[in-house]
Amino acid sequence: MRDPKKELFGKKKPELDTPCLVVDFDLLDENLQKMQARVKTAGKALRPHAKTHKCSTLAKMQVANGAIGVCAAKVSEAEALVDAGISGVLVTGPVAGREKVNRLVSLLDRAPFLMAVVDHPDTIGLLENRLAETNRQLDVLLDIDVGQRRTGVLPAKAADLAERILSSSRLRLRGIQAYAGHIQHIPRYEDRKSASRKALRNAAAVFKQLQSRAESCTIFSASGTGTARIDLTSAELTELQAGSYALMDAEYLAIESADGSDAADYHPALTMLTTVVSGPHGRQVTVDAGLKALYRDGGRPRVLTPEYGKLHYDWFGDEYGKLSAPNRTTLLPELGMVIELVVSHCDPTVNLFDRLHITQAGKVVDIWPIDLRGRCQ
Repeated sequence: MRDPKKELFGKKKPELDTPCLVVDFDLLDENLQKMQARVKTAGKALRPHAKTHKCSTLAKMQVANGAIGVCAAKVSEAEALVDAGISGVLVTGPVAGREKVNRLVSLLDRAPFLMAVVDHPDTIGLLENRLAETNRQLDVLLDIDVGQRRTGVLPAKAADLAERILSSSRLRLRGIQAYAGHIQHIPRYEDRKSASRKALRNAAAVFKQLQSRAESCTIFSASGTGTARIDLTSAELTELQAGSYALMDAEYLAIESADGSDAADYHPALTMLTTVVSGPHGRQVTVDAGLKALYRDGGRPRVLTPEYGKLHYDWFGDEYGKLSAPNRTTLLPELGMVIELVVSHCDPTVNLFDRLHITQAGKVVDIWPIDLRGRCQ
């Protein structure tokens, strides 16, 4: 039987149909090993976020490199990861409503290791009722708001909510989560370091308080790609949730590194291939990657193709993008040429595609399904 997947093996990147996502396996492997080595040296654990790549094959690779499990933003992502045989799954988004609670508790049948976060007494009540009905228990982390104002309980109110968990016969308090997403992309390293250390200090105070109340409270889960090297110096932090380091994107490549340079800690393993489909139109050409292929909110996509590195990408509608020359002497690509881009924001861009083309030395060696794609529930 014809296997369309295998027919792609051995193809060079410019031969692939576009727009498509490509992952350089060697750069990916280097990124994974670098982060894992840093975490291990610091005496911490790594539970990387799968919402970045939405690919259980890549998640298994992270676990094989030493990760203690993976994070999932939504219950549906956790279901797919468990179906793929991955353990140590933490659902980092708060669960609200009876339907979602039912799905989470039902997942415990296949995943007794599952952990979730809580930040509201109503959710705790719903979980307790459903767990009692099914005679199950669930490990939870108390989600702490360290300044983002998105999810979590304020540090000043954390003790009261923790007592509510500790009084439950169905929930076991394992620690806290304190993700500072608003800090990850602060451009200057010193500003980012100052902000992250302040956030972690506030969360660490809560963690110490809870540790004195419960022996089961041993997990302090936080951090992201932008603050990982900073946060590894925190004595209280036990595990990192960084995710984008694996693939990288233009948004993370734009922030300053620890040495004050613009040389990124991790390589852009993920890229997008797009084809010139029209032009030239003055000092610009039109390519086939637009809003439906490249997520817009984030960094501006960068042209990686060396001879066209001075061109600027911009979105040009749902189906198209444009590459503009800054001056008349800048070379424009010809019709049909394939251009390689660093994507704007890896997480939502990956969610627009069905598969990752895995390459080595510029040739396709495997196809990995993006099997968590569309799992937003």
